[in-house]
Amino acid sequence: MEYLNPKAFTASIVYSLLGIAILVLSFYVFNKLTPGTLRKEIIEDHNTSLAILGAAFMLAVALIISAAIHG
Repeated sequence: MEYLNPKAFTASIVYSLLGIAILVLSFYVFNKLTPGTLRKEIIEDHNTSLAILGAAFMLAVALIISAAIHG
């Protein structure tokens, strides 16, 4: 029943949006630090290893953000 608490529901929405914003910002920084454009390399040139590296980076940052938010 405590999951229906409006304060807890609002907090979870805010934390989710904050986590997504941090994840997008960190991926943007990751894209700027790597040579070339990740989108071009992955989609047009079919660079599978770069796609795996990007996915691993996103998972690692998501785990850090979720641990920081959850406590």
